[in-house]
Amino acid sequence: MTADPAGDQTLSSASQIRIQFTTQQPGISLPENNGPVLVPTSLRRYGLSSLVNHLLGNEKPTPFDFLASGTFLRNSVDKYLTEHGLSSESVLTLEYVPSIIPPLFLASYEHDDWVSSVDVLSGIALARQNGNHDTARNGHERILSGSYDGLLRVWNTSAEVIATSSTDGGYLAGIKCAKFLSSSRVVSGALDRTVRIWELDESKDDGAAEMKARIELYGHRHSIDDIAVHAPSSRILSASADHAVGLWSARKSDAPAAPAELVPSATSRSKKRRTSSADHAPQRGPLAMLQSHTAPVSAVIFAPTDATVAYSTSWDHSLRTWDLPTSSLVSTRTTSHSLFSLAALPSLNLLAAGTSARHITLIDPRASATSVSAMTLRGHTNAVVSLANDPASAFGLVSGSHDGTCRVWDVRSTKPGRPQDSGGAPEGAVGESVYTIERESIKSKGKRVGGDGVKVFSVVWDAELGIVSGSEDKTIQINKGQGFMPVDSDKAS
Repeated sequence: MTADPAGDQTLSSASQIRIQFTTQQPGISLPENNGPVLVPTSLRRYGLSSLVNHLLGNEKPTPFDFLASGTFLRNSVDKYLTEHGLSSESVLTLEYVPSIIPPLFLASYEHDDWVSSVDVLSGIALARQNGNHDTARNGHERILSGSYDGLLRVWNTSAEVIATSSTDGGYLAGIKCAKFLSSSRVVSGALDRTVRIWELDESKDDGAAEMKARIELYGHRHSIDDIAVHAPSSRILSASADHAVGLWSARKSDAPAAPAELVPSATSRSKKRRTSSADHAPQRGPLAMLQSHTAPVSAVIFAPTDATVAYSTSWDHSLRTWDLPTSSLVSTRTTSHSLFSLAALPSLNLLAAGTSARHITLIDPRASATSVSAMTLRGHTNAVVSLANDPASAFGLVSGSHDGTCRVWDVRSTKPGRPQDSGGAPEGAVGESVYTIERESIKSKGKRVGGDGVKVFSVVWDAELGIVSGSEDKTIQINKGQGFMPVDSDKAS
């Protein structure tokens, strides 16, 4: 079959090649009997996209990207053939996928102090990936923020605060991390060394909501810098500057007594805040404190497919794997830099870790892996302190950095790398970001050197609300960033 895919790119080209187009996405596949198409090797993404839209019979064109041997085609077909030593006499297989949508700015929610942590509860919340089906109803999505002013806030999508954490039984120090455990419970960690579980009550007829501390968890000796939750088992993980990972139960009946030496006395409490006996939350201790790191623990997650396994990263350059039932260390993967953030790419058997060296390293945590780093994602100009995976793609990530930006990545978007980019492997690859999200608060004021005043501290990616980030600029920023362009399946026959 011969085709003229675009008006200015005709078959007069000197060289042609047969291309077999494939896709793994339902609703946009070509007929099974569609064979290779003879096209000019001068074609780039736009011309190939026009051709596929023509073959699909789309009245409204859908932008497509193309993958050759698992990586995005970023140049002409001819250049790809030259770089890989391939002949135009062969048949080239290209997989087409809908292009990623630019994450457009939607809204900002203002705070009184730095926003250290954000989370989202929606109809398809990320917590659901861990088996938590207790999510918000459509139209009732909630955004959770933690701030250095010591308060938790729950927002609706109209930028209204519907609940603020109670000052009685709450924090005086800044909050570092917070997550929804369910639609009615929130977990937070702070500079004052405590993990707290809060009850969120939205049952009042006047639309107001209450958030009260129900359990205080003591066990760490320094700040709590990250938490992870697993709702089905009511388990919580914490990462602390005291070099330890904490394992906790969100059920009061399951949790042991709090260590007496770590619980503030009644006298010290009365000096710091007014707390009535009615508002005083029960105090509990950890199920286990996992000790092995030699520097502050920066991030912690449950394994996506096995909640009895946990991963942690640290300033000591290491990623560690833990067996939770036995509270034992399984393995240690050591990198060249301090690690500040962590997210899983379960379909690829990889973990993404943000580093002090301004890049993201993709690590295979399995003992059988021959090298520590499978790929390096480069583009940030300051430390990468927050990561979240794309809920619509197994290959997507968003990162938050102290350079004041969030970057959207697809790990298939690569360029040839150097051996040091893959932990010494002979054929390293470097990933390039697909989009960069700037802070709206300074767009009219110019860029800040090193992200001064606009450092991003936390980012999440929700399938419904988009990319939500918290920053030193005292705002939550929302950018709509679905993983892929929706396709009208009625026009894809």
